[in-house]
Amino acid sequence: MQQRLQISIDPALLLLALTHRSFAYENGGIPTNERLEFLGDSILGQAVTVKLFRDHPDLDEGELAKRRASLVSSVALAEVGRAIKIGPYIRLGRGETMTGGADKPSILADTVEAIIGAVYLDAGGEAATELVLRLVAPLLQDPARFGAAMDPKTSLQEMAARRGTSAPVYTVTESGPDHSKHFIATVAVGDLVAASGEGSSKKQAEMAAALEAWVRLNAN
Repeated sequence: MQQRLQISIDPALLLLALTHRSFAYENGGIPTNERLEFLGDSILGQAVTVKLFRDHPDLDEGELAKRRASLVSSVALAEVGRAIKIGPYIRLGRGETMTGGADKPSILADTVEAIIGAVYLDAGGEAATELVLRLVAPLLQDPARFGAAMDPKTSLQEMAARRGTSAPVYTVTESGPDHSKHFIATVAVGDLVAASGEGSSKKQAEMAAALEAWVRLNAN
């Protein structure tokens, strides 16, 4: 994993960054990667914000915010996680392993953030920022991504039309109490791709699913 990251990091911290709560629960409540994820999220946001601010002096605050959102989204971070192939290294509980947790966008994204947090603790802010910029560099070089991230459902529908297949079909499930609903959306585009997304509203979950599907189709 250190070779994939191109950075030296304390093995114990890296192992913690790869420990999902499902694994911790099944192994006596050992520490999870959630605190590192919290730290990494802040470092990621700062690094991307400064990069966009310096590279695009012509963009206003609204456009910069949209671009940042597209780069730090769970879909974008899941793509980063797949690129460095962290899925097989994540320590998951049996249930998550059986349901394909190693490729779930939310788990991949959280683990990427935890790794960034671990690098910050072990090697400092400069090394962590360097890692962030290296990981998101391929995303920054794909201008089409920003348009898709702004309106993923429309972008996915347009891509489906260009591929000559049926329009995207969404299904949404919800869970949790009324004051704290959690939604999971899945979208299918003919027989080309199926993807899922999560959110605190139906719209948010559908947008996450659409962006995940768009990214997969665009990669193909």
